Amino acid sequence: MKLSDLKIIVTGAAQGMGAHFATRLAEAGAQVAAGDVKEDGLAALAEATAGLPGKVHTRRLDVADEADVGAFVEWAHGAMGGLNGLINNAGILRDGLLVKKDRTTGAITKLSKEQWDAVIGVNLTGATFMVRDVVAKMVATEQRPGVIVNMSSVARHGNRGQSNYSAAKAALAANTTTWMREFGAYGIRVGAVAPGMIETPMTQGMNQKARDALVANIPVGRIGLPEDIWVAVKFVLECDYFNGRTIDVDGGLAM
Repeated sequence: MKLSDLKIIVTGAAQGMGAHFATRLAEAGAQVAAGDVKEDGLAALAEATAGLPGKVHTRRLDVADEADVGAFVEWAHGAMGGLNGLINNAGILRDGLLVKKDRTTGAITKLSKEQWDAVIGVNLTGATFMVRDVVAKMVATEQRPGVIVNMSSVARHGNRGQSNYSAAKAALAANTTTWMREFGAYGIRVGAVAPGMIETPMTQGMNQKARDALVANIPVGRIGLPEDIWVAVKFVLECDYFNGRTIDVDGGLAM
């Protein structure tokens, strides 16, 4: 699809990669419905993109709230006069070892249900309901073609301290293939991009020792930037022969 033809939802759009994607799309003339729980970030995005060829529409969105997802999709369709795309970007971290023994006291701590549920609720359940409701709207309105980009992660291969995050991102990669098979009859493609270590507010909040160790293992010698990931997202959006696959964009990182 041509970027200028897109009427597309971007979740997690208030900062980081989501804000970058929304900006790049608006620069190309697309209409974007940008959602996030951070309303101040959405306001800043709207202001920053006001003079661009495309249009960024903003509204609060909590992807972990099923009713909010449905309402946002309906709003986005009305605001943009249609809907033919989704970048499924919203995500959070609640890292922790599944089981940890304190080296000094011997005390055992376990990953809490709250940590598990929070990440699965946003990164998997919320992402899944976004796809479900966006595709339902496309099918109901007989929109063809359509395209979905799921944001997975190199962590889907497994990463210490990220049982919840790895599980969610692995499931998104697997369901990218599942949904390709389910939605092909409706003219909807589904692809995924799996970033490695990217400079965003989320990774800036990581433990510095863990962050430094990860960067040291990136063969290209640097942390990634949102623009690096945008190049891959743009490819998925534009290449009508790309479907059902996940692209790793990680600088060669081996976790």
